[in-house]
Amino acid sequence: MNVLVWNEFRHEKENDVVADIYPEGIHGAIAEFLGEDHAAVKTATLDEEEHGLTDEVLNETDVLVWWGHKAHDEVSEEVAEKVKQRVLDGMGLVVLHSAHFSKPFKKLMGTSCDLKWREADDKERIWVVDPTHPITEGLGEYIDIEKEEMYGEHFDIPAPDELLFVSWFEGGEVFRSGATFRRGRGKIFYFRPGHETYPTYYHKEVQKVIKNGVKWAVNNETPTPIYGNAQPLETITKK
Repeated sequence: MNVLVWNEFRHEKENDVVADIYPEGIHGAIAEFLGEDHAAVKTATLDEEEHGLTDEVLNETDVLVWWGHKAHDEVSEEVAEKVKQRVLDGMGLVVLHSAHFSKPFKKLMGTSCDLKWREADDKERIWVVDPTHPITEGLGEYIDIEKEEMYGEHFDIPAPDELLFVSWFEGGEVFRSGATFRRGRGKIFYFRPGHETYPTYYHKEVQKVIKNGVKWAVNNETPTPIYGNAQPLETITKK
């Protein structure tokens, strides 16, 4: 399984708090724990040529993990379209935190993907609402995160194929914080936590969810549907 972790890699260069939490970048922290499961993990960042997402790289990627926040508009339309097409062709996509506003995710959802937010060190309790799903395997009833950015409803996404997690915040808001979608032959998992000024990606249960999400998103070599003009399977006798 070839996994690519994509990150803007801007906050870590511009904010000392983020740099102290993630000295190897958010992408480095995620790649490190994903590598514990023996996946072949590589990273790519915004400022690389073609944002590190060349045709060769994308064609070799089974699952793309995407983190973005402040530079969504700097992702080229051409690259965003290529990512969308690769998902339709069968590449898995795991979308983390503020990547709900990333160009590939918005293109695949067809909605604004907007929401409420607040940075106030809120406690987050992520409730598991589908304990039978492979992505929630190995978890208890909920995950507690001591401090996180709040996201609140309404979250402008299509109705998920599967709703796995719902978050509650101490300010009173709730949020659909873990959801899956299928687009074409590809599988998409959105998972909410991961604001850059908190050490969320060192949280073992958060890591477990992302590991499970990557495994779930892999395409199991389902056959490619046949489209276009087709000849009849049976002989048609015209009267």
